[in-house]
Amino acid sequence: MTEANHRVLDATELAELIVKLQSVGLRTDVSIGARNGGAGPADAGMLWINGAPATVPTTADYVKESPYTLRQEDDGFGIYEGSVRLADASPAPRPKYYDMETADGVPYWKIALMHLDSLASTVLQTCAYWGNSDQCTFCGIGVSLAGDRTIAKKTPEMLAEVSVAARDLDGAVDVTLTTGSTATPDRGALYVGRCAEAVKNASGLPVQVQFEPPADLDVINRVRDMGVDSVGIHVESFDARVLARIAPGKARWGIERYFTAWERAVQVFGAGQVSTYVILGMGEDPEITVEMCKRAVDLGVYPFIVPLRPVPGSLMEDARPPSPEYVEKIYRRVVPHMLRRGLTAAGTKAGCARCQACSGMAALERVGSGSTKGLVDGRPVLPLVV
Repeated sequence: MTEANHRVLDATELAELIVKLQSVGLRTDVSIGARNGGAGPADAGMLWINGAPATVPTTADYVKESPYTLRQEDDGFGIYEGSVRLADASPAPRPKYYDMETADGVPYWKIALMHLDSLASTVLQTCAYWGNSDQCTFCGIGVSLAGDRTIAKKTPEMLAEVSVAARDLDGAVDVTLTTGSTATPDRGALYVGRCAEAVKNASGLPVQVQFEPPADLDVINRVRDMGVDSVGIHVESFDARVLARIAPGKARWGIERYFTAWERAVQVFGAGQVSTYVILGMGEDPEITVEMCKRAVDLGVYPFIVPLRPVPGSLMEDARPPSPEYVEKIYRRVVPHMLRRGLTAAGTKAGCARCQACSGMAALERVGSGSTKGLVDGRPVLPLVV
């Protein structure tokens, strides 16, 4: 490799590259660990880019148009734009625990997957909204089940068993448990909480659970009493018009119901331990999005902002992700407000906001407090693009 075709990106350029890759994807002829289907952002090729965690689209049709390519080299991998090498890349290795199974023959990988250094599972792979007029258009929760890539219900015992193996064999540092919504007043929160309790007791790993706002807010307290460290209560979009179109079942709760649930959750779990997904690129009003993200931040809620990642087999499979320029503009307006409130990924104990691989937000957060090491918990944190 000559000096002429090898660029050394500074921290700002690397942050911008991650944002671009998460919108346009990364072409590759190399098989890398990828998450297909699922309840959240999917088509996720998992890798470290110059040491920073990232998941990027790798298999969707639009990725063919990406100017970025992952190439295998003599001593690893590199990300290229044309003939120019931009960054080192380390695809996540296949977890060792994937080769194991339960006593009754269920493969561990059907119970929970590794997302870089985080173990994740959808404990109920069914949803009251799936397959009817209430179905969330971006969701692929039923796609994984139909493809025999998971099982419908994971038990607390199964998840505890797998969490220990993932910790010991593959270095899992936290656990994220989500669930399809149930047609019960707690919306599935108590079951996912029991699963978290079993995982915590067995492995000692910090755990986030994710669920819809329960009818009785005391359910949130009960979940905390099970030993859960943080919660995700996901609004998906702050634009009520968009939410009604893309998630009609969730929209009936009303966005204010989410704020009410978040307020209770912050009282119970603390600022920075409550998060919500905010998906960009579904026709939302950016001004509403920014202002409502700031309102959530003022409550102590971490708005985990991600670009739409269309799931093959979902109702939005033919959609395209938003442009990196649009996504970056939203990040640039929300992240500084978060920093002023002391809300960063480094303070979150578990879950998507801690992992950060599906968003470019962490790449835009400052190290903080005058630190010059550029590391939080041993992981690179890139400076805010301003």
